[in-house]
Amino acid sequence: MTSVTKAYFCAHQINDMTIKKAIAIIIGILAIDQWTKMYVKTHFLPGSMGEWEIASWFRIHFVENDGMAWGTVIPGEYGKLILTLFRIAAVIGIGYWLNQSAKLHKPALLLVAISLIFAGALGNILDSVFYGVIFDNNPFETATLFSENPYGTWFHGRVVDMFYFPIWEGILPTWIPIWGGKPFTFFNAIFNVADFSISTGVGILLVFNKRVFN
Repeated sequence: MTSVTKAYFCAHQINDMTIKKAIAIIIGILAIDQWTKMYVKTHFLPGSMGEWEIASWFRIHFVENDGMAWGTVIPGEYGKLILTLFRIAAVIGIGYWLNQSAKLHKPALLLVAISLIFAGALGNILDSVFYGVIFDNNPFETATLFSENPYGTWFHGRVVDMFYFPIWEGILPTWIPIWGGKPFTFFNAIFNVADFSISTGVGILLVFNKRVFN
């Protein structure tokens, strides 16, 4: 076996190992994401009624999101469907990026980052596609899985969020322009495992951009 053949064979072995690890990452994150969402939805009341304060700066606060990050929605009758289809198209693109990166023997850290983004995006898609037809929705009772009276239809489910880190809450100093003297919370976003996975993947790409895109 020539040195070139050996190098090619070893590269493909490394690539196979890497793509297997990428698949393991995706499956692991999806399992954790969906378990936490289903547990929270079937054991917690929405909003402050069922909030669980683990620490002053960390709470489990169950909310549902009809749209994108920060509750942004696409208006109109077909806004939710358009958003869900856009997410599916994005995941297909990310999956293609992951596959091509593996074929081209890109750095393992890049494959990890793409896997995290792919798993997070797919996790939220599962909510949008399926949750509307497998859960009911009573604001004063915990949800029932595989309910006979689901709250929505296919592709119109709501994304479940639960992690809330109000690290600081108070009134801003009056000398701050525009927001001075008003109540403020840092950090006021409520997110889930899928969101955290996406943010971590993007963070890796930003912080280690020279390493992953060399």
